[in-house]
Amino acid sequence: MIQLQEEISQVANSDAKVLITGESGVGKELVARAIQSQGPRSARPFVVLNCAGLPETLLESEFFGHVKGSFTGAYRDKPGKLEIADTGTVFLDEIGEMTLRMQSLLLRFLETGELQKVGAERSERAVNVRVIGATNRDLRTLIAEGRFREDLFYRLNVITLVVPPLRDHKEDVPILIETFLKRFTRDRGYPPRRISPEALRALCEYSWPGNVRELENTTERLVVTSRSEVIDVENLCDELRAPRRVGVAAKLERRRSMGDNLYKLVVEEGQSFWTAVYPLYMRRDITREHIRELVRRGLRETRGNYKIVARLFNMEPTDYKRFLNFLRKHECQLPFHEFR
Repeated sequence: MIQLQEEISQVANSDAKVLITGESGVGKELVARAIQSQGPRSARPFVVLNCAGLPETLLESEFFGHVKGSFTGAYRDKPGKLEIADTGTVFLDEIGEMTLRMQSLLLRFLETGELQKVGAERSERAVNVRVIGATNRDLRTLIAEGRFREDLFYRLNVITLVVPPLRDHKEDVPILIETFLKRFTRDRGYPPRRISPEALRALCEYSWPGNVRELENTTERLVVTSRSEVIDVENLCDELRAPRRVGVAAKLERRRSMGDNLYKLVVEEGQSFWTAVYPLYMRRDITREHIRELVRRGLRETRGNYKIVARLFNMEPTDYKRFLNFLRKHECQLPFHEFR
C-alpha cells in the first residue's frame, strides 16, 4: 500500500486522466478522493457517478443534464453531474458497465469538454473537469469482445492505478478495524468497542473476498450486535472463525463464483431475491454482470421460463412483473429462447 500512496501523490498534482482498477470493494473511490484532496482541485467539487446504477436513458441525463420537456417527468432544466463538477473532479465508477452508446457520448465529451443536455439542439457550454474512472472489469477483454470502445480506453487510460485486494496487504486489517470501530461508535452513539487478540487474529487470517467493503460491513455488524465492550471470537460468524483458504484459481474465478454464491443464497438456502440479492446490487456490492450470471443460471435450470425463475428465487407470484421490470431497467434481462 505504500507504493500506492506514493503513486497517488505523484498523480495528484497533474490533471491527467486516471483509471483505477481492482476487485470490487477494494476502495477505488477512496483512492479517487485521495487524488482529489492532494491536488490543486482539493477545494473544488468531487462528484461521483455510478455508471452501473441507472439505465442508459437516465444515465445520459445524469451525465449531461436535461432541458425542460425533453422527456416525461422533465418538469424543469436540470444540470448534469459533469456540469456540477466544473473546475473539480468527476469520479466515474464501474465504467465497464456502460453501453456502447454511452461510451460514445463520454468519448465525445472527453475530446471536446462540451456539454449537450438531453433535449437540447446543440452544445451549450464547455466545462473544465478532471476525470477519474474506475472498474473491476478487465477492459481489454471487453474490448476484444466488442463491449468496450478501444479509443475510449486509451483516452481514459493515461495513468493506471491498481488497488490490491485486502488479502495482499493483511497488515492493514488491524488499522482498518480500529478506524471503523472509532467511526461507528462515534457516529452511532454506541459504547467504545475493542477487539480481543484472539478475534483480531481470526479477522487477520480471513481472506476477505469482499475486500475493504466487507471488512467495513463486518465491523459495523460487530459494533451493533456486540453486548459487551470486548468483541471476542464468539461474536464472529462461523466463516470468520474458520476462514477458507483462497487459492490462486479461486482468485482468478471470483467473478464467476459470485454467481454461484448468489444462486446458493436464493436456491439452496431459500432466501428471497429481494432480501438477499437486490440490496447487494443497490449498495454496489455486486455488479450488473453478477445479476446476469444469476439469471443465466436460473434460466438454464428452468429451460428459459422466467415465471419459474421467479418462483425458484423465492418470490411471491405477484412479484413476477416487478422482477421483469427490474431486469429490464438495469439491462439484466437475457433472451429466454437461448435456454430452450
